[in-house]
Amino acid sequence: MTQALLAPTDLTAMDRCDRCGAQAFFRAVLINGELLFCAHHGREYGEKLAVSAVRIEDRSGEINAKPGSAAT
Repeated sequence: MTQALLAPTDLTAMDRCDRCGAQAFFRAVLINGELLFCAHHGREYGEKLAVSAVRIEDRSGEINAKPGSAAT
C-alpha cells in the first residue's frame, strides 16, 4: 500500500484549534491525519508532536501580519 501526501494548504480563518476552537496557526501532519492548533496549543504540544509528525507547519508568525504585507 502506498501513501500519498497532499500538498500543504494555507490555514484560513475557518481552520480551528482541535483543543480550544480558536483560529489555527499550527498544523501537525501525522501518518493517520492532521491536528490543528492555535499558537498557544501549538507551542504547548509542538515538541512532542515533532517526534512523530510527518510535517509541522507553524504559522504563528502571521498572527499580527496585515493582509497583503509580509511579516517581518
